[in-house]
Amino acid sequence: MIQIIETRTDQLIAAKIEGKISKSDVEQIHSLIHKVEKGKKVNFYFEMHDFHGYELKGLYEDLKVDALHLSDYGKIAIIGENKWQEWTAKIMGFFTSSDVKYFETIDKEQAMAWVNK
Repeated sequence: MIQIIETRTDQLIAAKIEGKISKSDVEQIHSLIHKVEKGKKVNFYFEMHDFHGYELKGLYEDLKVDALHLSDYGKIAIIGENKWQEWTAKIMGFFTSSDVKYFETIDKEQAMAWVNK
């Protein structure tokens, strides 16, 4: 499940993610990507709480969206509570030109400041 966090700019998509990500969750994020002004990068701030990965249709939809928009992504802040989430953030960095950084939950204010620079 994804819960959108209000931000001051359309160039930042912020969300709390819990449980498993569904196809409709990815579609919700995808619609927000289209609100970003053409030619500008979209940054992401994702707080992971009790995150369990993707439903199969959610993973497929996310891969499709990433294939369409990978060059539109700027910074990606992953805020988590597990070591595997930190590893996932590092692995993401190999597959994108985006600046991906992991933060512990206690550092979420620092993460928000970083992604907004």
